This record gives sequence, C-alpha cells and structure tokens, in this order.
Amino acid sequence: MKADAAAPSLWARRLGFGGLIPFVGLAATLWLAPPISWPLAALALVGYGATICSFLGAIHWGLVMRDAQPAPMAPLIWGVLPSLVSWVALLLAPALGLVLIAALLWACYAVDRVQYARHQLQAWLPLRLQLTLVASVSCLAGAAALA
Repeated sequence: MKADAAAPSLWARRLGFGGLIPFVGLAATLWLAPPISWPLAALALVGYGATICSFLGAIHWGLVMRDAQPAPMAPLIWGVLPSLVSWVALLLAPALGLVLIAALLWACYAVDRVQYARHQLQAWLPLRLQLTLVASVSCLAGAAALA
C-alpha cells in the first residue's frame, strides 16, 4: 500500500476536526461560564478526553487485526494502556485528570508516529498532530481554569 493512498479522506478530516468541538467548547466553558457549571464541564472534558484516548489505543488493535500474521503482543498491550490510564484520569481531581489526559494524548501521538510508519499510514500523521495539539491545549487550558 502506498503512503499517499492511505491519506485521510475529506470526511475523515472533517470528522476529526469536528471531534475537537467538545474539547474547545468545554475548555471555553471552564473559562467563560459561571462557576456553577464548572464541575459538569470539567467532568465532561475529562470524560471526553478519556474516550478519545481509548479510541486512539483501539486503533492499534484494528491494525493488528487486519494483518494475517500472528499478532505481536506489544501493539495489543499498547492498545489497552490508553484506556487504563484514562480510567485513572477519571478518578483524579479534574485539573490533574486533564493534565494526565493531555500527556496521554501526546504519548498516543508518539506511539502512532512509529506504528503508523510501520503500517504505511504516515500520511495520517499531520492530521493526528493537529488534532493532538488542539485537544491537549484544550485539556491544559481547562486544567488552568480549574487551578
């Protein structure tokens, strides 16, 4: 498979950027809305970030499943780690949970930089970088608003 053949489609880009709306909107809510709305907005932002991190881990299971050869353990183990770390983030105070989610988003991106190249999917990395940047900044902005 050629790398450019695996580039994200227009719909993938639109959906990816659309997926940033909760990150940006909830972070803005923590800065702009009355304090009474902060607990729900913080919980929603941590929860949404945890959901996205779980999704990013699951991609690695999908990559293993599409290969006909015996499944290597490392991608399978990595595939569940974002879910487990996200679960821990949900148990922490919201500001700390948001910092953990931001760090996890970057850890997912770092792993993807290596794994996507192995699967000839490096054409997805510019989109992944943009999405990771906005999502993680939103989480850190939300954490700062709560501090």
